[in-house]
Amino acid sequence: MADEPATYLRFSSATRQRLKQAPPGLLLFFVAVALMAMSGGIQDSAFNNYLSDTFQVSAATRGKLEFPRELPGLLTVVMTGLFSSVSDLELGALAAGSVALGLAIIGIWSRRWWPMVGGTLLWSAGTHLLMPVGDSVALGMVREGRAGRRLGQMGVVTTLAALGGYAVVWVGTRLLAADYAYLFWVGALASGLAIFVWRLMPRLPHCRVRPRFLYKRRYRLFYVLQLLFGARKQVFITFAPWVLVRIFRQPAYVLAQLQGAGAILGLFFRPYLGHLIDRVGERTILIAESALMVGVSLAYGFAQGLLGARVGLWLVFLCFVTDQLLFAVGMARTTYLSRIAETPEDVTPSLSMGVSINHLVSMSLPTLGGYAWDTWGYEWVFVGAAAVALVNILAASRIGRGSDRELT
Repeated sequence: MADEPATYLRFSSATRQRLKQAPPGLLLFFVAVALMAMSGGIQDSAFNNYLSDTFQVSAATRGKLEFPRELPGLLTVVMTGLFSSVSDLELGALAAGSVALGLAIIGIWSRRWWPMVGGTLLWSAGTHLLMPVGDSVALGMVREGRAGRRLGQMGVVTTLAALGGYAVVWVGTRLLAADYAYLFWVGALASGLAIFVWRLMPRLPHCRVRPRFLYKRRYRLFYVLQLLFGARKQVFITFAPWVLVRIFRQPAYVLAQLQGAGAILGLFFRPYLGHLIDRVGERTILIAESALMVGVSLAYGFAQGLLGARVGLWLVFLCFVTDQLLFAVGMARTTYLSRIAETPEDVTPSLSMGVSINHLVSMSLPTLGGYAWDTWGYEWVFVGAAAVALVNILAASRIGRGSDRELT
């Protein structure tokens, strides 16, 4: 007991020293990321139930709605090029403004279809524009060899803030019986505050002007990994919640609880994953993630038929949380690109290109998946997802071991 005060003082001193050595603007960056993550947590956990309860859409219609929602992702490289003279920090503020405006429109006209589609388009544009910018700023605030750790730290901040968003949805729908419009207004407010935080950040050397368009053969494996991620991602963003909403009839607060559970586990998982990426390399991590996704996909498709509604539901709950944790493996693709990049200036436009490439399939796959769901049954959507995961194992195995070059 006598040693505890001394231990605490040493810990506090070390923490203060690390904070002093942190790059200028790091704390503000984490605040901006947190506000956007809270906004995203609200939208992610409420959107599927909102569509089902308000518009009673079919699986096919739900799939078709992904076209306008994912269109900005395909155009990310175009949007980044249009704002090539704008710094990463200014682009972050612009993205936050687009998210805030989109959620505000959905909140105002929450029961009208076309305003909802328009608001979703704006929200999606800001969200996708922010993806490469956030990673680029984070990578610019790190010492060599510690990229995974920095992205892991950003992941913890994102997870904590998203947990706050899930809590807003849980309290709003479970305890207050609030209309969905109020939830979207809270999300719009958080994104609006993020605009000012991005503007307050000091300009840093890495917040650079970008080339209008960048495609290099050197990064071809990164592009392939992003393409496969687009297919895997869209199945689980669109149809995994739809299984819970339509097959198992789960309300919005249950999805918020599941995402909250994933967020809490992510507080421990993301930093460890970042450390593991630095230690064992992207190849091992991406292969392991893909192998797990084969099992998760098949469980989603066949849990109810093989195990019954009650046991099957709990297995799907487990798969939902596991899948949420595995989305963090995107850090491995980012650190892989950072490792093989010819210059630091290549990172942001290459990440933007990667986002656009993965949306080549993100826009078309949900329509095909919705058709397959309505025609042959939802199980076949997840059989397709398992096949994509197997292909991803082959692609990830071509990453060089500890080298700065891809295997050919």
